[in-house]
Amino acid sequence: MSEEYLRIGQAAALLGVSVDTLRRWETEGRLPTGRSAGGQRLVALADVRRLLDERRRPPAPIAATSARNAFDGVVTNVVRGAAAATVEVQAGPFRLLALVTAESVDELDLRPGVAVVASVKATNVVIGLPEAR
Repeated sequence: MSEEYLRIGQAAALLGVSVDTLRRWETEGRLPTGRSAGGQRLVALADVRRLLDERRRPPAPIAATSARNAFDGVVTNVVRGAAAATVEVQAGPFRLLALVTAESVDELDLRPGVAVVASVKATNVVIGLPEAR
């Protein structure tokens, strides 16, 4: 049973939402839950996968592009220099930091609170393992 179900806190962490959100989804009928013998709320792993798939579906593209990793987000900070700027974006639970031209900041009117789509195209991605707990 432990392989097929997750505790609600584990499911919330995987989905990048709060436990309260999962409880609300349960009330709305969007997420069925069960209870362990000890009374803990459990979420089926299949339902977590379903919700992850729903959340990962990209919006319809606004332009043709080869970048496949696009994240909806909100600008939280802009540090502008003479030629370049760093733009910080909060995309769901993720913080992205982009180095762009100062001209782009001006043309796109990037400032905190502006909704953006961050497209990521990298030549390499480094993946690590979490420390053993």
